[in-house]
Amino acid sequence: MKKNILKKAILGFLSTIVLFSGCTSSFDEVNTDPDSAENVPISNVMAFVLQDTGTQLFDSWNDMSYTSSYSGQITKIQYVDEARYQYRASTIQDKWYDVYRLMNNAKAVEESALADDNKVMAGIAITWKMVIESIATDTWRDVPFTEACRMSEGILLPKYDKQEDIYPAMIDSLAVASELIASGKGSVVASGVSFLNDDAGNWLKFCNSLRLRLAMRISGVDAAKAKSVVESLASGELITENTDNAMYQWPGGSYKDLWANALRTRTDYGCCDIMINKLKKLSDPRLSVYANKTQAYLDGDSDEPYVGYASGASTNVTNVDLVSPIGSRFCMYTSPYTGFTPYFRASETYFELAEAAFLGWNVGITAESAYNKGVTLSLEENSIGADAIETYLAGTAKYDGTLGKIYDQWWISLYKNGMEAWSLYRRTGYPTENYIAPGRAAGYANHNTPPFRLPYSIDEEGLNAAQLKLVSDQVKDDFWGTQMWWDTRKNVY
Repeated sequence: MKKNILKKAILGFLSTIVLFSGCTSSFDEVNTDPDSAENVPISNVMAFVLQDTGTQLFDSWNDMSYTSSYSGQITKIQYVDEARYQYRASTIQDKWYDVYRLMNNAKAVEESALADDNKVMAGIAITWKMVIESIATDTWRDVPFTEACRMSEGILLPKYDKQEDIYPAMIDSLAVASELIASGKGSVVASGVSFLNDDAGNWLKFCNSLRLRLAMRISGVDAAKAKSVVESLASGELITENTDNAMYQWPGGSYKDLWANALRTRTDYGCCDIMINKLKKLSDPRLSVYANKTQAYLDGDSDEPYVGYASGASTNVTNVDLVSPIGSRFCMYTSPYTGFTPYFRASETYFELAEAAFLGWNVGITAESAYNKGVTLSLEENSIGADAIETYLAGTAKYDGTLGKIYDQWWISLYKNGMEAWSLYRRTGYPTENYIAPGRAAGYANHNTPPFRLPYSIDEEGLNAAQLKLVSDQVKDDFWGTQMWWDTRKNVY
């Protein structure tokens, strides 16, 4: 059975209305464009959702200005307001709308796929819904989940679910998605881009790996569930090789890499001193990949090739030539501006397993072996040779039996996925060198750590005020207040 899902899947404006506002009984009729296609293959719609997720949630605002900056990996070096937590309400509002528009679109694909008994596509859609939902809850904590995207059922003002309830539900949803994909019944996304090679087996690995990530995220607050899930996944289908990495490839042209597009005509971002100094301290061979040499060094005006700048510094950069640009592998500075958005890497699988093994869980590998594999995969991903890897693992990166060593290398490996790097820092406190912005506004002077969260969308105050009011007291000074459920750090505020 084919459904007309164009009206509720592709049109972003319409999807936003579906979630947040009222309608009439003739809504579909009055919003039908007679010049639009009546039936769109769900594969095309899912391909659009994949592309649009990157475009909206991993762009210069949502990744570079906020999450990658808060994590200490890159920083703004011009127009530095966001790095100082002087946010733009409109960008927060846009992220809120984009999250729920994308989730509504993926839900439409899921429903249509199930109606056609296309189990594989339904599993893919559910997996992607959890990608988006995890970004939502890790951004704001308590958000609409169980009642989101259900206007057709008469739910116009969705309740906010607690993160304590959202995480177990996401983990369970991914178990359902895994079974659907593993059934082999149905078709895979024909995305038109290189993402998971449009292969059901790769989607299964990604689904399971995402479930592993979410389970380990709650290992400090719900160890029983996390342990059960992780141990069941450890010997199964996971992303374990760099050839399996879940990276959305941007072909250039009209679909430029998002970081490259942000720096194509401006010099707003550069390497953060936290990352540069960490790599220097470790004599890490990824330094020359993560960062380019400063223009001042290339011009002979400086003796230091790699220099990072403070995140949210009190003073503006007076000469951008003194700051290392982001490495060309992660940000192409010339046409055709190709690149990638990383959603999950093989190295992360092994860092997850290393932590689990450290906790004494039965994951079929020791903490040291998993750690070494994680470091090796990250270095190989960045084209570091075998001899340099061996030297590094025998030297400054040698495993010392501590969680801190695992976390530091894990954080380094997450370069260009600011959301995950920020979440790792909030959960673990690593890297310990991360700091609150020195140039933050006076109203934030009494805080001692980078933000716990982003502010809620101001539109929710008017559109869903009653539900928002039930959770708004957990917010303090826009960015702080109640920590994420899985953030068990002490003495941070």
